Amino acid sequence: MGISIAICELDSEDALCKKGKISVIKVHLDSVAGYEQYAEFDEIVRMDEAKKIMAGDWEGFLKRNRLDEEQEVVYLEKVKNDADRKMLLPAAKRQYTGWISMAAVPEGMRDDILRKAGPDNRLTDWDMLSFDDLNETCRKCPLSWDSARGCIGTFGPEKSALPSIAEKYGCSIVARIPALAKERTKLTVEDAKRILEEVKVLREKLPAEGKAIAHRYGGVLDRLDAMATTCVRHGTRYYFV
Repeated sequence: MGISIAICELDSEDALCKKGKISVIKVHLDSVAGYEQYAEFDEIVRMDEAKKIMAGDWEGFLKRNRLDEEQEVVYLEKVKNDADRKMLLPAAKRQYTGWISMAAVPEGMRDDILRKAGPDNRLTDWDMLSFDDLNETCRKCPLSWDSARGCIGTFGPEKSALPSIAEKYGCSIVARIPALAKERTKLTVEDAKRILEEVKVLREKLPAEGKAIAHRYGGVLDRLDAMATTCVRHGTRYYFV
């Protein structure tokens, strides 16, 4: 497994993605109990019940609507024929998807729902952008420290020799990167300033470890330098993962 270098881009108002990432469109809950009126749902009819309703023209029903008889339920939105849908509608039941559209939720309930959903169960404006739009935004963003590719880059493998070399020369943050990655520790702007000092030391000391070592880790030091410079300039924290 490899270790990546990332910044907490939402710490800064300069991040071009911030508005999109904090604009939550939908959230997913394990249970929508109490929020049913705001929750998305599918209208379904059990297949055996649909067969009874359409008993006189079952094969025609399947063919008209391109449905598979082996499925357990019929989703009304998949029924193409309007007349068939009207016949099934009285037997339809709601099957909640777990998704809640935040536009429909009253202001006073939004914080509670967001808290229950957690950050990993949210769909934002940023999530809705195409890859081309995402890449273009990252390319233009002043926080895009990894050669205009974004605000996350590669440190290297977990067993990189750089941390042990850093420990040898008293560079404590670089020396702890594998442990920091496991802990998902967020480091401060002051820590970013320390990284810049450690990069200077390591640039000076690496040649003494051999030309191959200096060449191998030169790019890593460049990325650490770029990341830390960005954090200091824009006031963001950073972490390893």
